[in-house]
Amino acid sequence: MESALEATGLGRKYRSGWALRDCDVTVPAGRICGVVGPNGAGKSTLLALAAGQLTPTEGRLQVLGAAAGAPELRARVAYVPQDKPLYPGLTVAETLRMGRELNPVWDERLVQRIVEQGELNPKTRIGSLSGGQRTRVCLALALGKLPDLLLLDEPMADLDPLARHQLMGTLMSAAAERGTSIVLSSHILPELDGVIDHLLLVQGGRIRLAGDLEEILDGHRLLTGPAGRGSVLPAGSVVEQRVSGRRAIALVRTDEPVDGPWESERPSLEDLLLGYLRAPANPHDPHDLHDPHDPHDPTEVTA
Repeated sequence: MESALEATGLGRKYRSGWALRDCDVTVPAGRICGVVGPNGAGKSTLLALAAGQLTPTEGRLQVLGAAAGAPELRARVAYVPQDKPLYPGLTVAETLRMGRELNPVWDERLVQRIVEQGELNPKTRIGSLSGGQRTRVCLALALGKLPDLLLLDEPMADLDPLARHQLMGTLMSAAAERGTSIVLSSHILPELDGVIDHLLLVQGGRIRLAGDLEEILDGHRLLTGPAGRGSVLPAGSVVEQRVSGRRAIALVRTDEPVDGPWESERPSLEDLLLGYLRAPANPHDPHDLHDPHDPHDPTEVTA
């Protein structure tokens, strides 16, 4: 089975420096992959490379088995960037007609359902639409071509909660019914929970976590216990630790029981991501780009 994305030594450099570097990652086909990270982490660059809008400075990127940007991918890949580029002088109807005429495959019923959910007037010019309405038109164009791979850069950022719910349901239906591979970046962590089944965490231009979401969550524990001496954590496993009042909280990489006065539970997606994002990356750690402790010594959480 071909991969949706397969990067080897992938990097992209701008005049100001590297936006993405040393990326080795595979996203299996048919998955809904969430790309998460802080502003400037390299998420948009990764998606633009996959869409063929940018070329790598180093390394290679395969998309659906072909080199990113290859002509044969135009009909198979749909990309919605953050700026939602549309012709402001065209009406909604004219924009959708252009999509229908330019794409060899087109699902008019799906397109109309997405537009009608937003109560868009077909005669309204694109330049008069709100940010959320333009997003809806862009997603209608992207989904209407029935792509094998859908690349979405912060697609829900300017949508209201109802629109997010509707469009997320449409995305999940596309993945389930047609096996569409979806790669979407988002800052709205709760919106990803229960939706994505694959995760890429990008920080500092590098891939910090990548893999099946359930396997990643199963490989971590969220620990709470008393702050102070005696709260010893496994050597080299600490992702992030903090003290809240009299309680110590730690996210650790382990699927084994932890000795000591700890209450242990599987982290939620939000717990996992916030734990990694709060902790600075360490490129010398082979398991994760962050480990603030000497891997040869036990870690003590102190107030």
